[in-house]
Amino acid sequence: MPMIYIPVWLLAAFPPLFWAGNFVLARALHADLPPLALAFWRWTLALVILLPFGLPALWRQRALLARHWRLLTALALLGVTGYNTMLYIGLQDTTATNALLLSSATPVLIVALSFVVLRHRPRLLALLGLALSLAGVWLIVSAGEPARLLDIGLRPGDAWILATTLDWAIYSVLLRLRPAGLAPAGFLTALVALGLPPLAGLYAWELQQGIGLTLNAGNLAAIGYVALFPSVLAYLFWNRAVAELGANRTGQYMHLVPVFGILLGVLVLGERLQWFHAVGAALIAGGIVLSAQRSKRV
Repeated sequence: MPMIYIPVWLLAAFPPLFWAGNFVLARALHADLPPLALAFWRWTLALVILLPFGLPALWRQRALLARHWRLLTALALLGVTGYNTMLYIGLQDTTATNALLLSSATPVLIVALSFVVLRHRPRLLALLGLALSLAGVWLIVSAGEPARLLDIGLRPGDAWILATTLDWAIYSVLLRLRPAGLAPAGFLTALVALGLPPLAGLYAWELQQGIGLTLNAGNLAAIGYVALFPSVLAYLFWNRAVAELGANRTGQYMHLVPVFGILLGVLVLGERLQWFHAVGAALIAGGIVLSAQRSKRV
């Protein structure tokens, strides 16, 4: 798939923007869009979008893909079948605040798993940057009163959000093992194609429970958005960023999700910016810059 050149540090910021929209949309429409239906049709449409670009690459690199089918299957189950499915289920029964707070643990888990799986030791500056960004997330989520986080009650959906956090951390770390030379569009097309069949089985189970999808303009527009932006574009950008920056440094960008979520609330819902939004965003940006100071890539 031909792509305009974008600096990788900027490219890594686009997936959190798209995923913030995914959070907001999934929570806003949770009563109208069943979670498994949204996940299935999201990735089905994404595959349709990808096929014209990804199919030629799949054919050219079929031998390479076949040699690494185990890794590709694991990445597909994590990134396509599992992550968004569990996220949508969790957002049926938790607040956006809880979801953002719990998902802020993703970069921490990526650092820990990188050390356990890949033996990548985090740099001191990276750890300081991680702590700074995490403080920014907590400041935003707590509305400027961090002590309020102690009063946030856990809901059943929070377990699903925690599962998505671990899922995405494992996916990001395993991306470092992908074979060199795989075309980005072909790689993503393979993941979607492998991840869709088990997702179709889950969707069939949802239909058997009598939970159907209402086809209206709003739902179709939502599926179109999550198929193109949080799926195709976000995954292409994220996969490239991990390949160039490493899992740890790219994982820091996940802390931008609440920042973009707030901005979307201001632009789309007319919400007001508060002092803690600005300070939290500055802390997150400072943490990302600090962790990007060059030494060895991790």
